[in-house]
Amino acid sequence: MATKILELTDVNVVKAAGGVVCREGSSGETEIVVVHRPAYDDWTLPKGKVDPDETPEECALREVKEETGFRCELGRPVGCTAYVDRRGRNKLACYWVMEVISGRFRPGGEVDRMAWLPVADAVKRLTYERDKALITQQPLP
Repeated sequence: MATKILELTDVNVVKAAGGVVCREGSSGETEIVVVHRPAYDDWTLPKGKVDPDETPEECALREVKEETGFRCELGRPVGCTAYVDRRGRNKLACYWVMEVISGRFRPGGEVDRMAWLPVADAVKRLTYERDKALITQQPLP
């Protein structure tokens, strides 16, 4: 197990951060944002690579704003996922619960669609098992 942890802290690991953007839906249940990326034709949680001059938390807020148009407030950490990306690189993506402060979605080249979905529906829509596990491993606000 210690070897695995050392691998994840290796400088060769691509580090990413993102958000599980939450709100209370009209029925009172928690809804989260999922985004569609046309380049991969997938549904995922908003995230992106950490720049050298920023913290993971700063990256998470920046990437959520870039992909969704929402300026958010950072909440508690949700967890991290580790996987090999499409280019064969080891990737570690960490996520935080977020709440929208302002903004609105505008489709772009990186993300062309966005949906607010109850957690159960988000699990059905998300493409990757790692995203599904992340949002079901603990209660969201």
